[in-house]
Amino acid sequence: MSDKTPRWLPLESNPEAINKFAYALGVPKAWQFVDVYGLDQELLAFLPQPVVALLLLFPITSKYENYTTEEVTRIRSQGQIVSDDIYFMKQTIGNACGTVALIHAFGNNSEKVQLDNGYLKEFLKITAKMDAMERANYLENDNEITSAHEACAHEGQTQAPTANEEVNLHYVALVHKSGHIYELDGRKPFPINHGPSTPETFLTDAAEVCQAFMRRDPTEVNFSIIALSQA
Repeated sequence: MSDKTPRWLPLESNPEAINKFAYALGVPKAWQFVDVYGLDQELLAFLPQPVVALLLLFPITSKYENYTTEEVTRIRSQGQIVSDDIYFMKQTIGNACGTVALIHAFGNNSEKVQLDNGYLKEFLKITAKMDAMERANYLENDNEITSAHEACAHEGQTQAPTANEEVNLHYVALVHKSGHIYELDGRKPFPINHGPSTPETFLTDAAEVCQAFMRRDPTEVNFSIIALSQA
């Protein structure tokens, strides 16, 4: 991103703060974000069900960037299945990855999560027919979501860095759509299809995608996962 790119304060991976943010945007309290404490089946079984999205926070390292370059090149060469029903947007605001991941989580679960009237429902309605870049540009000028994001950034358990401070942690959303699991990352040119999935196997399949991120950077420890589940 260039020096002229607008920048927000980064969001901490803190379910209490993220929930407050989501509820301020019009997410009903029948849904919540909760910590994922481990990816083995025993720990996943403790999560409230159903889980309809995971938000993964991870470090952007040279290994990750190299893998992403290879991944995008491979997909452009070989192609992939991407559902026409996927809601995907680019990220053009620095440190906005948490909000973009949240939008991706709810934008792809509209049949399960009935949003209350509010900023998020309005945003998704207005941007429904836009392409990924148009959605990103619209977010840049959305004062309500900008203000709610900033309030959430100050809700974390640690002191928020400044907007211009370099942050190497990044959020992506994992969702199920039309029989496949997708990684939605506004820094990438398109959704990443991680293979077949079902609503019933989504959590296990998404956990495997998260484990693949970790295996690619085994010396890194700054991984954090929150799940969107029914309360």
